[in-house]
Amino acid sequence: MKKLIALLALALLSQPASAQDAPKWSLAIHGGAGTLDPKAMTPEKRAAYEADLQRALDAGSKILAEGGAAMDAIKAAIIIMEDSPLFNAGKGAVFTWDGTNELDASIMDGRDRSAGAIAGVKTVKNPILLADTVRTQSEHVMLMGAGAEAFAVEKGFAVTPPEYFATPARREALERLKAEKLSALDVDHKFGTVGAVALDQQGNLAAGTSTGGMTGKRWGRVGDAPVIGAGTYADNRACAVSATGWGEYFIRVGVAHEICARLRVQRELLPRQMGIGDPHRSPTPMSHYYQVLARSDQGAADAVMADVASLGGDGGVILVTPEGEAIFSFNTTGMYRGRATSAGVNEVAIFGGEEKASATPDH
Repeated sequence: MKKLIALLALALLSQPASAQDAPKWSLAIHGGAGTLDPKAMTPEKRAAYEADLQRALDAGSKILAEGGAAMDAIKAAIIIMEDSPLFNAGKGAVFTWDGTNELDASIMDGRDRSAGAIAGVKTVKNPILLADTVRTQSEHVMLMGAGAEAFAVEKGFAVTPPEYFATPARREALERLKAEKLSALDVDHKFGTVGAVALDQQGNLAAGTSTGGMTGKRWGRVGDAPVIGAGTYADNRACAVSATGWGEYFIRVGVAHEICARLRVQRELLPRQMGIGDPHRSPTPMSHYYQVLARSDQGAADAVMADVASLGGDGGVILVTPEGEAIFSFNTTGMYRGRATSAGVNEVAIFGGEEKASATPDH
């Protein structure tokens, strides 16, 4: 009987709530979370951010809609943001104390939990592509600094000159930090890390994150973005997560893995708690089960972000579930973000509470 119950539960979990409301594919992106002031956001600046977020969303969505892989979709979305000077990743990355741009990135495939990451790279135009090459063409998970750059050259990556990454706004931020003896948080009112998570039509999940770190960082500081389990995690059994925020706290909490672990446990326990497959209980409507699951998933993400806040950290996460829910959770005033699904959701937002009422409620 126990085996029968398990098989029934598995059958339910493998089916959508209904043919109409369960997304066949789903994508969420972010471009950084932080202390964002709506009054300081000019219409022109807002339009520029929204345009680049939409371009990234469209690039990933096109791949997913045409039946492409989640891994390809997140890379396409992240490359758009790495190439934009508006975000702290690739071109437009912040400066270190020594006046250089050091780039970090990571990527993970939910099918087999293969992962790749790079840290402290200065000569690679699109760090997310190098992270994926570490995943697919090496026996390692993380490479750093000069070694990662040598690996990149060996694998055919062009050497990008340092001036490509530099922008006047980021240089001014470093100069102000030094002149006024400020912290990175004083000059960076947002964390411009970029990321993407996706579910494809084959049911596979993927996550990726890319960043330039924090303004004025020293001593080879590395945050959560390239750390698998902190800034990035993907597991087909649970979810795909990409984080942005104060990396030291995200590492201490293990944010990305912690969220996925909670979602995996929920998928193991909730069917039993709701009596799914129990012949002695009235059958639970499939739609009700997925509604409860979606609320539980949002609650898990919010709880982990609350844990980050309790330690003194801030930031946010995006995640996509095996059922196609695209979820945001952040404990800052805003997060540059967007999501699109095959069920018709397509939106970008910056401040809290800007999503349409038809989408998953934001926190």
